[in-house]
Amino acid sequence: MRVRLEDVARAAGVSPKTVSRVLNDEANVRARTREKVLAAMAAMDYRPHQSARSLASNRSFLIATLYDNPSSNYLTEIQAGVLEACDLHHYSMMVRPLHVGEGDFVERVDRLILHHRPDGLVLTPPITDHPGLLQRLRERRVLYACISPIERAGNIGAFIDEPEAARQMMARLLELGHRRIAHVIGHPDHGASQWRLAGYRQALAAAGIERDPELEVPGDFSFGAGVAAARRLFSLPRGRGPTAVFAANDDMAAGVIWAAGEHGLSVPGDVSVCGFDDTPIACQIWPTLTTIHQPSREMGRIAALQLLDILRGRGSGAMVQAPFSLQLRESTAPVQAGGRLHA
Repeated sequence: MRVRLEDVARAAGVSPKTVSRVLNDEANVRARTREKVLAAMAAMDYRPHQSARSLASNRSFLIATLYDNPSSNYLTEIQAGVLEACDLHHYSMMVRPLHVGEGDFVERVDRLILHHRPDGLVLTPPITDHPGLLQRLRERRVLYACISPIERAGNIGAFIDEPEAARQMMARLLELGHRRIAHVIGHPDHGASQWRLAGYRQALAAAGIERDPELEVPGDFSFGAGVAAARRLFSLPRGRGPTAVFAANDDMAAGVIWAAGEHGLSVPGDVSVCGFDDTPIACQIWPTLTTIHQPSREMGRIAALQLLDILRGRGSGAMVQAPFSLQLRESTAPVQAGGRLHA
């Protein structure tokens, strides 16, 4: 026989309304009362009926994560963090791929909201920076949190100091003696691409090294873009090519390493390679990848918790800076005087 909400209320010695408040994670319930209700639910194996819960609270108990990003490793980590936060507060998560470049992009998000009625959205780059969508969400009073938006004022979500992270990676390569350092730039619509490129250029300027446009190659965060960029770099005349390649994410760095093998180059003997994000691929390739650890899972969790705190009446949200760290592995080494790409 199915356990009802009223059965839980009787077992806990509270009203059905109090049980409902605990289910909806409302703030106006005493901690001791909440513990009694949760204990009764666990003892009775009570499973709330989701549609009834939604009807009673006028909520969907659904958080939607929207993405348009070719890096599956990065997105998997973001989604895992959002799901952790949702599970913690008895919410469901839906994931929806979109294409920012499509003419009906904003209308597609509109239809998604009208059909599924999520209580909040987690936006990932480059969706975080689409002015038309953000304006529409504000007009419709749809709650949203952003991962690494360009505009942080007035937004909630999570970010890291990407220019500083790029500067630290460059400082490491410079310490190893590299001076011909190439950069494979990320997707042009992503704020992260701009910040990582800025950090790369700032580090060169601080070291007194003149920027070489030949060593800045466009990409789009995909493995294939890394391969294409590396083929271009490794085809430069001897002495004009790089001794190190800093790719704007790990997927592209993996593509650079693959292309190095295609050209008969040793990593890190002939060329050092590093990435950004520290997604699982960084330890799945050989040599393992020196990279910046961006806590993508934690950033997804933080963004979702910002939404959930607002929905539960426990805050107004904030833009939270997460820490990063440099992960030194086998793909970087001191510059070799006899390397095949050297003058």
